[in-house]
Amino acid sequence: MPHIHIVLHEPEIPQNTGNIARTCAATGASLHLIRPLGFPIDDRKMKRAGLDYWDKLDVSYYNDLDDFFSKHPDVPVYYYTTKAQHRHVDVRYPEEVWLMFGKESKGLPEELLIRHPDTCVRIPMRNNLRSLNLSNSVAIAVYEVLRQCDFDGLQTVGELHTMTWGDGQL
Repeated sequence: MPHIHIVLHEPEIPQNTGNIARTCAATGASLHLIRPLGFPIDDRKMKRAGLDYWDKLDVSYYNDLDDFFSKHPDVPVYYYTTKAQHRHVDVRYPEEVWLMFGKESKGLPEELLIRHPDTCVRIPMRNNLRSLNLSNSVAIAVYEVLRQCDFDGLQTVGELHTMTWGDGQL
């Protein structure tokens, strides 16, 4: 099973972070939050979006990018940005991977992207649109990594149950 780390650089919208936390809990990904955050960590909206999965989440906090990189100096980071030349599906992700996303209003710092052009990736979308929603982008990225590993470690088959509606069956 791959080990996926989702890194959010200065997230601003609590509902997005809550939704991302839920995706992390459902897939076994770790969540890394780089300050400053645009909301208090106990924000009601963030907790509500993550529902009751907070106890199933592996989350770490960092004071800034320098703090993050000092604690993880040699990890394989893929930077998700609309400024990338490479599509996210064209990358063969390693078994342990770090996927970094920027703040909703500005994305990742350009100086960071310039230093790592080969590991900057984008999710294709129509021209002249700014970006996808952050939580949607994270879900797309996580599930591409999982797809490449044939969803190892995840339940992939569901089960239907016969239910009745009134006098007849559904």
